[in-house]
Amino acid sequence: MQLLTIGINHHTAPVALRERVAFPLEQLKPALGALKDIWLGPLAKASPEAAILSTCNRTELYCATDDSAAREAAIQWLSKYHSIPVPELAPHVYALPQSEAVRHAFRVASGLDSMVLGETQIVGQMKDAVRTASEAGALGTYLNQLFQRTFAVAKEVRSTTEIGAQSVSMAAAAVRLAQRIFENISSQRVLFIGAGEMIELCAAHFAAQNPRELVVANRTAERGEKLAGRFNGHAIPLSELPARMHEFDIIVSCTASTLPIIGLGAVERAVRARRHRPIFMVDLAVPRDIEPEVGNLHDVFLYTVDDLGAIVREGNASRQAAVAQAESIIETRVANFMQWLDARSIVPVIRHMHTQADTLRRAELERARKMLARGDDPAAVLEALSQSLTNKLIHGPTHALNRASREERDQLIDLMSGFYRHGAPSDSSDR
Repeated sequence: MQLLTIGINHHTAPVALRERVAFPLEQLKPALGALKDIWLGPLAKASPEAAILSTCNRTELYCATDDSAAREAAIQWLSKYHSIPVPELAPHVYALPQSEAVRHAFRVASGLDSMVLGETQIVGQMKDAVRTASEAGALGTYLNQLFQRTFAVAKEVRSTTEIGAQSVSMAAAAVRLAQRIFENISSQRVLFIGAGEMIELCAAHFAAQNPRELVVANRTAERGEKLAGRFNGHAIPLSELPARMHEFDIIVSCTASTLPIIGLGAVERAVRARRHRPIFMVDLAVPRDIEPEVGNLHDVFLYTVDDLGAIVREGNASRQAAVAQAESIIETRVANFMQWLDARSIVPVIRHMHTQADTLRRAELERARKMLARGDDPAAVLEALSQSLTNKLIHGPTHALNRASREERDQLIDLMSGFYRHGAPSDSSDR
């Protein structure tokens, strides 16, 4: 089995493409089934394994398969699934085999590949992806081991380095940008659309600025009210958004909608109702919640996750020493995992050797029993049994030596010398 990671992320693709490749939660399980099917050909030696990690910054396929054309098949499948032509998608796709795939998983979970260096949200997202893959029956020995070690490495990196210290979050970057537009956030009305983890983080950062009003709009009223209550705000139904958008100076949106929930027309009406007072809007969703054309309107300042990423990177320089330490830990753990993977590759050979040896043992044991049953001398039976087993067990190596070339024979002799160097094992029962 070969490990392979295929994906796009904020380093390789703009948000306009990432949102088209994203997988809504309800699509993950059927998508995993379809992904596995492309490798379940008649020549497959083992069941393929797969997991899909889909966040606002990345969509990645983690795979274990014996299909030599897995990379091309996965890109074709991703292209077909999302109706994106291969020539448009392929230049943004990275394909990481074996140790590169392992290193990438470790770096992602440790926050080294995130837009926010050292952020912790990605670990939870990766655990959700693994849980979904497990429920879909798409995990097996290889990916299970990969992800178990991935989470262990992430924990080690966070507990032994300062990678997360003084991290500049997307939420903090949103506040920083808002302060460029409004001199004092305490005079502004802030609206949050959605009630997920990212919105919760943003609400906490904006609430620290004591805004004039804090409101949460969410499809689920109970969840919206619970979040708003934490920050002394109040909730409104999402259906009221078009009629009340003009009331808010700052709007932050991050929902799981597959289509924009704020259109150009609605924002144009809000701007007119505000008499062209500026609106600061942050769209943290992928796919995007706010139509991109909104950013072209006068008096509207629209920022996406990619825009905030540039702000975040300004705060990353101070953590470079921690990054070097984290990378060192990861390299050690990658080497350990590859040793395990190499060991797994010889398991079928060892299993076959055991099966063959046991078959020989059973045959010789049955032959010895027949000899004893007809009254042969037990000592002679034991001698015949040991001689026959010895001859059959060394038949393969002897045959290989006789057929080998001179160079191959020298290598075989060195190899076999290691097999028999220590002599026969002692029997502790004689002591």
